[in-house]
Amino acid sequence: MIPVSSHFQVLLRRLALMSLLAVSVVASTGCAWLQDWRDENKGIQLQSLKVPAGYRVAVLARDLPKARHLVMGSRGTLFVGSTAGNIYALTMNGSTVSQQRTIIKGLADSGGIAFHEGHLYVADRTRIMRVERAEERLDDPATPKLIMDGFPDKSRHSSRVMGFGPDGKLYVSIGSPCDVCEANNDEYGTILRSNPDGSGKEVVARGIRNSVGFDWHPVTRELWFSENGQDALGPDRPNDELNRVSKAGEHFGFPYCHDTDIADPQFGAKRSCKESTAPAFGLGARVAALGMRFDVQSKISSDPSILIARHGSHPPSRVGYDVVRVMMQSGQPSRMEPFLTGFLQDKSYWGRPVDVLVMRDGSVLISDDLNGAIYRVSRD
Repeated sequence: MIPVSSHFQVLLRRLALMSLLAVSVVASTGCAWLQDWRDENKGIQLQSLKVPAGYRVAVLARDLPKARHLVMGSRGTLFVGSTAGNIYALTMNGSTVSQQRTIIKGLADSGGIAFHEGHLYVADRTRIMRVERAEERLDDPATPKLIMDGFPDKSRHSSRVMGFGPDGKLYVSIGSPCDVCEANNDEYGTILRSNPDGSGKEVVARGIRNSVGFDWHPVTRELWFSENGQDALGPDRPNDELNRVSKAGEHFGFPYCHDTDIADPQFGAKRSCKESTAPAFGLGARVAALGMRFDVQSKISSDPSILIARHGSHPPSRVGYDVVRVMMQSGQPSRMEPFLTGFLQDKSYWGRPVDVLVMRDGSVLISDDLNGAIYRVSRD
């Protein structure tokens, strides 16, 4: 046997320790990704989807890589944002798509889109741009015009979801840069609004971990939004939230308070849960509640219900991967019912819903970023 010097033995032990630490880091950060890869069963399986009695589901469009948020133009064009850096334009002919285009490429985290007075608004991570008269120039779009810049530049929670409110202002969500932290930029964890030209920016709501969907009550005109709960408190808490903004500047708890009354272990002593606005309804832990819309077309209740896409959890739990309907009673959420299910089969999933859009004919469009598809749920 060849003798090994004591210095070399020390070096070997150090290398072994470094290898062990590296394996530990990879295990803690990469196991979830590996399990997602194992459980993912990508590919549209329409026969697996289930809807309530009296409804049917069909594929409206496919081949839209990483399709995310949806908005309708005034001339029958369905615009689709994507985290592939593209904006898609689908010319609708009743309940079908007659032409499909990619009108913008090369954006960063470009899921957020909005439409107002003939113009298409598109967001990437740090800025918002306006494509003027977008529906009039689908084959030769105008160069996007910058209207806002300088948003926080962090890759986590970086999709800027947008929409125009009943006040004619542009609303934009800015997620937190972390799972749980106190951010060093006051715009993190907020919903902002501005005039359509980007001027007059102000905070509407703060203390939000990450909102990837919001809409306005058709009667009260109050802003409601979905919010993703944090990941480090176990598989069963806290809930993802459905929140309501009753006055500008409300604080919804993050990072100090989660759900209704869960004080954060690290930051909770700095702000009591009683100092924050409690959620209006719990949507389930780790479900990744994203796009939401009030359904004013269904007429199933005197109160408008809310449709919410739940994108689905990361391991070890498998929850969400569906669209739910939150029923309202006397203006308050009362219960949650399944609307579109079947993307999750035991621990295996094949689709991940992101956004919902209620059409004038009462049908509901649902985007799926895993398959780059849009489904249409309509009445029989």
